[in-house]
Amino acid sequence: QVQLVESGGGLVQAGGSLKLSCVASGSAFRLIPLGWYRLAPGKRRELVAQITIGGSAIYGDSMKGRFTISRDVAGNTVTLQMSSLKSEDTAVYYCNAQHQRTSDSLPETIWGQGTQVTVSS
Repeated sequence: QVQLVESGGGLVQAGGSLKLSCVASGSAFRLIPLGWYRLAPGKRRELVAQITIGGSAIYGDSMKGRFTISRDVAGNTVTLQMSSLKSEDTAVYYCNAQHQRTSDSLPETIWGQGTQVTVSS
């Protein structure tokens, strides 16, 4: 069974920093953590950052210059370094990954359970 385990969320003051990690584990033909989306109350799901299989980083507009995403050499952990946090960054952050059960199966997106980030002003 594959799973994504997120960690690093919490409470921080505005202007502070947090680092989120997402570890992908389990048996699969392909399991690659890609990045993060977030969901805040009353808002639509929003792209935070993604790192492609080739290593290119993509950021949501309001995250550019403040957040940095990376993947480890082993390819099973994605880290999101968040700096200059604002109250509007408060949300549940969800890790996503590309999962392919076997070489013959179609790739699918799987999600972690989410981690709460709260930024106090």
